[in-house]
Amino acid sequence: MKKFIPFLALTLVLSVFLAACYGGDNATEENGTSDDAESSAPQELRVIETAEIPSMDTMLASDTVSFSTMNNVMEGLFRLNKDQEAVPALSDGEPEVSEDGLVYTFKIKEDAAWSNGEPVTANDFVFAWQRSLDPDSGSSYGPYLMEGKIKGASEIYNDGAEPSTLGAVAVDEKTLEVTLEKPISFFTSLMAFPTFYPQNQAFVEEQGDQFAANAESLLYNGPFVLENWTGNTAAEWTYAKNENYWDAENVSLEKITFNVVKDPQTAVNSYESGEADITSKLSSALVPQYEGDPNLVSWLEPTIFWIKMNQQNEALANENIRRALALSIDKQSLTDNILNNGSIPANYSVPKEFVQNPETGEDFREGNGDLLEYDPEAAKEFWAQGLAELGTDTVELRYLGGDTDTAKLTDEFIIDQLQTNLEGLTVNLESVPFSVRLERDTSMDYDLQFAGWGPDYLDPISFSDLWITDGGNNHMAYSSEAYDKLLKDAESTLANDPAARFAALQEAERVLLEEDAAIIPVYQRQANILVNEKVDGFTYHFVGPEYSYFPISINE
Repeated sequence: MKKFIPFLALTLVLSVFLAACYGGDNATEENGTSDDAESSAPQELRVIETAEIPSMDTMLASDTVSFSTMNNVMEGLFRLNKDQEAVPALSDGEPEVSEDGLVYTFKIKEDAAWSNGEPVTANDFVFAWQRSLDPDSGSSYGPYLMEGKIKGASEIYNDGAEPSTLGAVAVDEKTLEVTLEKPISFFTSLMAFPTFYPQNQAFVEEQGDQFAANAESLLYNGPFVLENWTGNTAAEWTYAKNENYWDAENVSLEKITFNVVKDPQTAVNSYESGEADITSKLSSALVPQYEGDPNLVSWLEPTIFWIKMNQQNEALANENIRRALALSIDKQSLTDNILNNGSIPANYSVPKEFVQNPETGEDFREGNGDLLEYDPEAAKEFWAQGLAELGTDTVELRYLGGDTDTAKLTDEFIIDQLQTNLEGLTVNLESVPFSVRLERDTSMDYDLQFAGWGPDYLDPISFSDLWITDGGNNHMAYSSEAYDKLLKDAESTLANDPAARFAALQEAERVLLEEDAAIIPVYQRQANILVNEKVDGFTYHFVGPEYSYFPISINE
């Protein structure tokens, strides 16, 4: 469910799941010195953030600022390394897995402790997961990530079953046994997502309604502790090294200072003046200024922006009309001339350079290639057929977009493309704040909607399950028996056959786009930030939390 992505948003997350990092080697070589070199430089880092921290309760968080903060001051059974691999964190090595792939037994590190000195126990995980499934808790990620995965989760959340029936049991203080509804190939990656982090039951209950309200009402078990955070309106905060962290000896940084700067130009000015070491993501207008700069770190994110088409609208219920719209946008011109930041055209619904075929190692995109490519002549033909089937020569649609300057430029470009290529089409732009767009998405109060999605975990189904009939993120009245069956098979009969499962998800994408033209993919986003050359070990993630700061050291 991650992370609805605000247009060119610097946070959400989203979008998550869940979770892996890809920044390591090149960024380290270009932005720091050898790890073997001892540095006398103060181990302090200054970072620009784009928004306040909305929540530090792992049960309630649903955005990338919160998730990234949690990733650095808290820890789960697994975390993601720089090679996009889920590696043991609080788990003492890999779990023991039953032959049928349904039962995972984790041993928790003996030296894993909370910042108050108490040990991290198996019950801390059981308590946190049960708490996330309480229907009155307000958790969105708990039900989303656990239902259909952890045994008993759906019955607890939907039917009022006892929390103790959840398939997560503390066998003893340091042994956690987790029973799944079905085999999940990416389960250890899922365990790196903050929703699955532990919580100290006694401390949470002692804090009551004040739990996670500020830095003092939290416990930490990660590389850092949060300081000077006064709540979700705070525009600055700091991390301090957590001396109780089980791997503290390998954490170099002593202090990280964060300041919220929402204007990209102001963030860059802070960097250029030496007041910040790491910027937020650069806006499209700023990227060309730093082309060739060795301190510019760029990566293609597994984040796709697309246009949703609400099939409650009679015209959009027509496949030929949808296909005509999908073929009418020159995406290359958009990415080259409007975005101009390294983003690439997307003719797909599962991103490039995200996941690989478990049998061949080929990228997901190798199987399907490009779908719904720009073809204005074919678009005109489908448009004429659709209009004839509707018995009209005009169509008027409402287009729901963002309210930032870049969003408006993009939306205006897209609308111009549609109206220029499709005679008789009128598209009315409605630019609204991101929070309003989310509300109108849920209520399906739109015809066309520009939206984005980032994954929660390292599996194509983090995108594929968006479009299941009546799914929690569908919100566009799309329904396909063929698509639903492929997704059901991928999560049931094919769960123990990774290659066949992968092929089924590729076929589902083909049904969604090639057969049904259900959405209009537009582009896959590139991220660009500035990292001071003295920063060694900067690490970013593809899914779940965006950044890990604990691998960083400062060299001068």
